Amino acid sequence: MKMLMPPSSGSHDAMTASRNRFGQYMRKRATPVNPSTVPQMTQRMRMATNAAAWRNLSDVQRAGWASLGAQIIRQDSLGSSYDLTGFMAYCSVNNNLATVGDTLVSAAPALSTPADLATATITLTAAAFSIAYTATPLAAGTRLLIFASPQRSAGRSFEGDYRLIAVTAAAAASPADIFTAYSARLGTPVVGNRIFVKLITQLLGFQGSPFGVAQDVA
Repeated sequence: MKMLMPPSSGSHDAMTASRNRFGQYMRKRATPVNPSTVPQMTQRMRMATNAAAWRNLSDVQRAGWASLGAQIIRQDSLGSSYDLTGFMAYCSVNNNLATVGDTLVSAAPALSTPADLATATITLTAAAFSIAYTATPLAAGTRLLIFASPQRSAGRSFEGDYRLIAVTAAAAASPADIFTAYSARLGTPVVGNRIFVKLITQLLGFQGSPFGVAQDVA
């Protein structure tokens, strides 16, 4: 039900507070889904590895991560800004590195901000799926993470379920052909369906802003 109340987020007893484009609302609390998929278990293993490795860092190394975390500003679901703890910064950087297959680091790197994409154009049919992007090639050391949604109705305009489909090589040139990778993960594109794509640049464990685009299968 829609509510006129102070901004709230989270659950209390049997109710959950949240918001969408129409404003604040309350709903009955739902039990979280725990499907134990391969991606879910992989993320849990990474967090366990991070926790164990964090305990083995020196005080100087942990202080370096705390300094880095103070420079990383994010926003919560209510729009409030916060910075990261040292452990959060360590997990963020090393989880990102692990995702693309790069070597994990013990010492905190200098904060780097990869250049975001300027444009992205999708070619999508029942036999082809590629993404042309600029600037091309990507900057030195920069990779592109390509996430995509399951196939949706063409009338859909919002998507919240993205799966990692492919990661480009560093400084890769456009376009990125993901037809085989997408089909293996989420099925061959069907004419008339819509697929949402989210593109994120990554450099030295730091990610840029998501670039979102959607395309109907022709």
